[in-house]
Amino acid sequence: MYAVIHTGGKQYRVAEGDRLDVERLDGDEVTLRPVMLVDGENVLATPAQLGAAAVTARIVGESKGPKIKGFTYKNKSNERKHWGHRQKYSTIEITGITKG
Repeated sequence: MYAVIHTGGKQYRVAEGDRLDVERLDGDEVTLRPVMLVDGENVLATPAQLGAAAVTARIVGESKGPKIKGFTYKNKSNERKHWGHRQKYSTIEITGITKG
């Protein structure tokens, strides 16, 4: 059995026991709503079918993504701007998938 979950503006295919990095989440345990759930040959994809379905996960750790540096420049006006970003991620482990 596997599910497709939606978190942080992205979708991930997960099965029980998987670990993945998602955008930062708060808490120790998280309950995520699946977008699609596949159990053998049965596929649940409509909101009515997924009403009681849930994916539970445990937050294992946190990490940081790569540093992204940027620079903007405007000619003849002496305007220069340096900026940077480093995304924070939570590492989660999928503990259970329920159909409800």
